[in-house]
Amino acid sequence: MPAKQKVKKVVLAYSGGLDTSIILKWLQTEYGAEVVTFTADLGQGGELDPARKKAELLGIKQIYVEDQREEFIRDFVFPMFRANAIYEGVYLLGTSIARPLIAKRLIEIAKETGADAIAHGATGKGNDQVRFELTAYALNPDIKVIAPWREWQFKSRTDLIAFAEAHQIQVTKDKRGEAPFSVDANLLHSSSEGKVLEDPWVEPPPYVYQRTIAPEDAPDKATYTEIEFLKGDPIAIDGKEMSPATLFIELNRLGHDNGIGRLDLVENRFIGMKSRGVYETPGGTILGVAHRAIESLTLDREAAHLKDSFITKYAELVYYGFWFSPEREMLQAMIDKSQEHVEGTVRLKLYKGNVMVVGRKSRKSLYSDTLVTFEDDRGAYDQKDAAGFIRLNALRLRTLAARKRRG
Repeated sequence: MPAKQKVKKVVLAYSGGLDTSIILKWLQTEYGAEVVTFTADLGQGGELDPARKKAELLGIKQIYVEDQREEFIRDFVFPMFRANAIYEGVYLLGTSIARPLIAKRLIEIAKETGADAIAHGATGKGNDQVRFELTAYALNPDIKVIAPWREWQFKSRTDLIAFAEAHQIQVTKDKRGEAPFSVDANLLHSSSEGKVLEDPWVEPPPYVYQRTIAPEDAPDKATYTEIEFLKGDPIAIDGKEMSPATLFIELNRLGHDNGIGRLDLVENRFIGMKSRGVYETPGGTILGVAHRAIESLTLDREAAHLKDSFITKYAELVYYGFWFSPEREMLQAMIDKSQEHVEGTVRLKLYKGNVMVVGRKSRKSLYSDTLVTFEDDRGAYDQKDAAGFIRLNALRLRTLAARKRRG
């Protein structure tokens, strides 16, 4: 166990659940520090008032409970979707993108309250510890970070419950046994990991899914919807303008009702191990398809291909926790420049887990029916010119073929 830092006041990322309540008391008893709690509403569902009341019962004087849904979607999710970021080909980074916002606010509250440390409940085996702490150090290089799961001696759920009971922390009946799996949720997605999901050969039981109905239970009639974009961001659904968070709530409803956005994934964690998770990203899945569709109409070919070449790097930066790194900000500047003319409307058909593009239009469209038509093109494109184009592009291939023939 590492030597304890000297800490006077610590800001704790606090959910109000059993684990973070134990962490709160542990910080008081082990560090003798004053604790400030921060609970963020990122659209995870459920009431946040119980977290405030529980913190009050534990003697906390400075309690922050904040609705950050609009900031989360506007300043973190939308920029990431402008990049079409996907980790390892399928994961839409729902957990990853929430951590820099939480950590940023922890640092801000530490400054506001005069705290010299922050604390989080991420374990020593996962990615979140890295994401929280890289963000913290990027924003305040002198901040102290306490990660109880890397320090304390608790070995089992029984140990945690014994500590809770010894310090009069309420443990409800449903929290005494091992949970069948762990859940993280926000407005973008929900993720489930562990226990019943640890064997990657075993199909997830139906009760794991929380944000979507099963595709086979979705309506037999397709749902049509239209999403309008401006500078790469969605601004309206079916002609109705909405705030970022409100728009995402509606996308999630559409995705839920049509069984869209389920993902069973074995991923490579940053710290070096593989893990199996079940993710649900209903609204994000719809948005990703729609954004690609409007880009196909409005982005120049070489600009689009250059942008696509950075998807893997951008996604890794988000997944690994480097949101506030200079390289992510450099990529973001390029991506945002590419989105200046990405506007228009995409029509989608949602049906039993599928998202299908069935129409797209834009006043900034680069599509020209005059150029692509097989009918009389009125001189806009002379097909004879293609012969010279092909000969020039074939020059090096013909040279290589000639050398091979000689050899």
